[in-house]
Amino acid sequence: ETFLRQLPHDTEAALAIAKGCEPRMEGRSCLSIDRKRPMRHAVEIRNASFATPEFIDLLRKYRVALVVADTAGKWPHLEDLTSDFVYIRLHGAEELYTSGYTDAALDHWCQRIQRWSNGDQPDDARLTSPRKPRPRKSRAVYCYFDNDVKVRAPYDARQLLRRLGLDEHLQATPGQLEGAMV
Repeated sequence: ETFLRQLPHDTEAALAIAKGCEPRMEGRSCLSIDRKRPMRHAVEIRNASFATPEFIDLLRKYRVALVVADTAGKWPHLEDLTSDFVYIRLHGAEELYTSGYTDAALDHWCQRIQRWSNGDQPDDARLTSPRKPRPRKSRAVYCYFDNDVKVRAPYDARQLLRRLGLDEHLQATPGQLEGAMV
């Protein structure tokens, strides 16, 4: 809780914290902002000890998103909503950092993203806390593919965007040189 309480919620607060750096860092960093902007935070857990209702309650109290992480079963996969946004990290369904996503897996994530963006929770969500999040009309959803050792991430991301109907204005297709004849 001490850590979560100290997280800045805007760039001015972050700047104030950064200015309190150790003397050895003086003159070695650029500390400025153009204006005050809001900041949000997300935490990706890597240990089952965090899979408790108490931890979920703390994240909600400090408006920190719990990262929904697909890690091929290596780390906990929780889908509790704890903030006004959802942050998903897709590290690989079958093998961490290397496996791509099948059509069925991408359809699965597409359905979840649609529910979360509409302020809902999937019926089969993997929840730790029995408490429901505050109802919302919508939630921002960010999805990051980190299954990239075999360069699968851009292809999988493009396919997910297509399923969500968000690919219309993309200028490049993974694997094709810009302006190349196909």
